[in-house]
Amino acid sequence: MGSFSIWHWLIVLLIVVMVFGTKKLRNMGGDLGGAVKGFKDGMRDGAAGPDEKAVTPAQVTTNASSEKTT
Repeated sequence: MGSFSIWHWLIVLLIVVMVFGTKKLRNMGGDLGGAVKGFKDGMRDGAAGPDEKAVTPAQVTTNASSEKTT
């Protein structure tokens, strides 16, 4: 009773197709695939990031005078 049989999954799939339609499901599948691909590319770029030369910010010089004028 705790696990679903193949018939349960087929009924759920049939209901989902009837509610959303095949075109909408195809678009959602393509969007999900693009998101997963973008995530993998981001993870690969993030892993390569520390190996690259780090960019250091330019030093800021200040000419603040500690003398007070009255």
